[in-house]
Amino acid sequence: MTTTDAAPAHPDPAKAAIAASYRDRRDDVHALARAIHADPEIAFEEQRAHDRCADLLEDAGFAVERGIAELPTAFRATYGSGSLVASLCVEYDALPEIGHGCGHNLIAGSSLGAALALALAGMVDRLDVTLQVIGTPAEEHGGGKQLLIERGVFEGVHLSLMSHPTAHTGTYDVLGSTSQAVGRWRATYTGRGAHAAANPTDGVNANDAAVIAQVAAGLLRQRVKDGQRLALVPQQSGVTNIIPETAVIDLECRALTMPEFEQLRESLFACLEAGAVGTGCSLEIAASEPVYEPLLQDEVLGTAWNEAMEVLGRPLEGSLGVMAASTDMGNVSQRVPGLHPFVGITGAGGALHTREFATHAASEQGYRLMDDAAVAMAWVIHDVAADPERRAALLARAAELAGAHNDG
Repeated sequence: MTTTDAAPAHPDPAKAAIAASYRDRRDDVHALARAIHADPEIAFEEQRAHDRCADLLEDAGFAVERGIAELPTAFRATYGSGSLVASLCVEYDALPEIGHGCGHNLIAGSSLGAALALALAGMVDRLDVTLQVIGTPAEEHGGGKQLLIERGVFEGVHLSLMSHPTAHTGTYDVLGSTSQAVGRWRATYTGRGAHAAANPTDGVNANDAAVIAQVAAGLLRQRVKDGQRLALVPQQSGVTNIIPETAVIDLECRALTMPEFEQLRESLFACLEAGAVGTGCSLEIAASEPVYEPLLQDEVLGTAWNEAMEVLGRPLEGSLGVMAASTDMGNVSQRVPGLHPFVGITGAGGALHTREFATHAASEQGYRLMDDAAVAMAWVIHDVAADPERRAALLARAAELAGAHNDG
């Protein structure tokens, strides 16, 4: 069943109305998603995507705040003033040189489509909901959502949704899925320069420190558990007749839980320190972006999503499990009941972050998935807001997460 078929066929009149409302604005949503795909902008530079999204929502009657939280490419659009605050996250940054190899054009379209479907079907006031659409820049690199969290944008939000396309062609039980935590740093070694032929013994070779660190990290890999990853990329330059005074390594590590992540980080930093100790260089390690935390898929939201996917003709095929990827939506989900399902584009090959997947993100099957994800997320918000038991359970979980965060 496609989205266009879903409107008259769904037995629940409210859900049929939501799907019909999406169908009425489908062409506008598609035009926006196609424009974002054709005009890729990298992290923190997504001004045209920001403007396209904000303009579409403003035209539909949302109150739009542009350039929020001291981030010129972030926005918040609000519709309604109910007691349940539901947010839909929009991503729109592209990958350097590759473009939309992570399908953020589809993410933007599905979240905006869900918001338009609810608002224009007259459901927001009926459900006692405040609907927020939050434009979140720099997911690929930069942790835009964490910056928005730190600056108070998610305060008072009771639930937050988005959906992510993948190259897997199935639909999976969202409750069995998660993602890895990741942290990224830049390590800088400082030694002492010298002439490589005339007086090499007077030098302190920073490149040697970087080599020792990389060898130590390579040996560390045999102790790295399943589900953990580490990577080091040297940023070295110089000429052969000069003992290099400085050397730089960009690095990251990933793990499934924050305690495992912290343990792996300490082990990796020890490898870097070995380079400094072994050569006599000094070492400085600086975070290059915020830490991305693991995803927590909320049970109430996940159950409603799974039900919607079944109705839309995308039956579940077991659990996708751990995605070998990371997202700053994990940071949101640690503080607000969240949902971030991974759903496959039918027939898509390759992998995320490739040119091949960027092509699939602009395919007809990609846009069919966007349609279904938009309707499904709108139905999830409807289900949670309209069902007293689900609403109460979600509000209790929101209070629990908020309390844990404030205590921490």
